[in-house]
Amino acid sequence: MQNNQLQFGTVCAKEFKENRTTTPHALPIYATSSFAFESLQQGIDVFTKKEEGHIYGRFGTPTTDTVARKIAALEAHQLDIEAEAMLFSSGMAAISTLFLALLQAGDKILTSSNIYGGTIELMNKILEPLHIASVWTDFKNLETVEQVLSGDKQFKIVYLETPTNPNLVCYDIAAITDIAKKHNCQVIVDNTFCTPFLQQPLKFGVDFVIHSTTKYLNGHGNSIAGAVVGKDVAFMKSRLFQTMKLLGTNCNSWDAWLTYNGLKTLTLRMERHSENAMRLADYLNQHPAVSCVYYNGLSTNPDHELAKKQMTMFGGMLSFELKDGFEAGKNFVSKLQLCTLAPTLGDIDTLIMHPASMSHAFVPKDVREANSITDGLIRVSVGLENVSDIIADFQQAL
Repeated sequence: MQNNQLQFGTVCAKEFKENRTTTPHALPIYATSSFAFESLQQGIDVFTKKEEGHIYGRFGTPTTDTVARKIAALEAHQLDIEAEAMLFSSGMAAISTLFLALLQAGDKILTSSNIYGGTIELMNKILEPLHIASVWTDFKNLETVEQVLSGDKQFKIVYLETPTNPNLVCYDIAAITDIAKKHNCQVIVDNTFCTPFLQQPLKFGVDFVIHSTTKYLNGHGNSIAGAVVGKDVAFMKSRLFQTMKLLGTNCNSWDAWLTYNGLKTLTLRMERHSENAMRLADYLNQHPAVSCVYYNGLSTNPDHELAKKQMTMFGGMLSFELKDGFEAGKNFVSKLQLCTLAPTLGDIDTLIMHPASMSHAFVPKDVREANSITDGLIRVSVGLENVSDIIADFQQAL
């Protein structure tokens, strides 16, 4: 029916066909909960997967799908690997959905105790009651990894971060993956700290790469989302998609679009983050109040050579220990004027955290120290400010 044949209120309520004649230069935000079909047959074909098409916002939109494709292309860049990606509502949604898609009661995960605290809580408080056990090991000791996996066929996943949070420990991705494959385990690497610009775990045989895109991929602190990138395209499109769809852990178009904008400057940002962090690490390494600096760019760091092998630059994250412990840590963060106290990382500006009084305040001291999270440890996400201003702020606070 023509609009002039309809009542005024009907014209107000009616959805008009998109009036687009040329391709938009920037990715549009598809803020729609569902998609309309041209015919019943098209609806049948899309629902039965005879034809590609969008159905419902929870299943994906042109915005989220485009961003996922770009992240997959970056992780597999020049690797001659076909990869698929999927976006989620957060990094934790990405991790939990992938675990639930891969595991069932009786299965086990091999991991280390120095991964992100939220992932440890997920393993202990959500997966453990589902009879999915997590076993903690030292990934530095490859003989132990081999021994543990060879002694128990229930292990299905090897999960690691490299570099780790907050002490920037690096693990040999290729060596660990080789051992895991011998024992039919899938390998998952959280690549949030590095991004694919600095490190491509798929290059070393890894099955899945995790991102909290909230951090460096977005880079501007204005969205929360997560991503899974996998080489098993069939699994990604079937089992993982089904799990995401039914759990409702999907990303929305707005957060995907913000991430997409951030990706455009990823190379420039990661280069500057890395350069600034190197300068700050050198400064801290010579300061009399600092007992230890954890940054893989320092030639004195025990993981320096491994990081050089696996990474193109050393990244924007570092941590350091103050000699006078807890009070020194509190005093330092209290005196900062330029840098920001915030429980996140990867933003434009420099972000500081004192784990002993902030993120790990309720963790027993002996547990913290067993993972090298001492009273005087400071974690730094080095920003894009002029590095002389960052160092000046540290100097006056120290």
